[in-house]
Amino acid sequence: MIRVLLVDDQTLIRQGIQTLLEIEEDLTVVGTAANGAEAIEQTAALKPDVVLMDIRMPLMDGVQATRILTTQHPEIGVIILTTFDDDEYVFEGLKAGARGYMLKDADSSEIVAAIRAVAGGAALIQPSIARKVVAEFSRLARTTSPEIATPAPPSPLAEPLTEREHDVLRAIAAGCSNREIAEQLVITEGTVKNHVSNLLAKLGVRDRTQAVIRGRELGLM
Repeated sequence: MIRVLLVDDQTLIRQGIQTLLEIEEDLTVVGTAANGAEAIEQTAALKPDVVLMDIRMPLMDGVQATRILTTQHPEIGVIILTTFDDDEYVFEGLKAGARGYMLKDADSSEIVAAIRAVAGGAALIQPSIARKVVAEFSRLARTTSPEIATPAPPSPLAEPLTEREHDVLRAIAAGCSNREIAEQLVITEGTVKNHVSNLLAKLGVRDRTQAVIRGRELGLM
């Protein structure tokens, strides 16, 4: 059973999402919160597997709450679920450690799929949001690429990624779960988990979403 905490300052939205989620046999809503501060308290008390986090809320917004939660509870997956698709919110939410970013107008099946993916250790971003992220990476690559080709600089990592870890990182960037990565690379899920743990440590990040962002920044993909 996947334990979910709902965080939104609008009661009707919390109730509506809770009703949708509890139709699913493998999901249960263990609690709700009306702002980021309550979310931190509820997370500590209820130990959810996934937190659905709104952005704009009183007392403490979703970005700040996500940053605190992912630091205090790195094992918990945070999905930003909001009406805002502004670039600022998208990138700040992902930088804060969110493993997913979905809009509230997404189909309920998409939200449920995101919860399951994140609970399983994957990262999942709604396609329309993912296009923004890819476009931003492309823009940064264009603005930082020299006009004249130069030899690639040495890896900035203290310990470079192995070829297999590169394969795993690329699969994570494509939104694959551990099971899907195992099938693609013809290895066990346990081996995939080991590779993921190693590359997170080498990249100096807490979760898969930040690994993709860091990997793009370093030109590893």
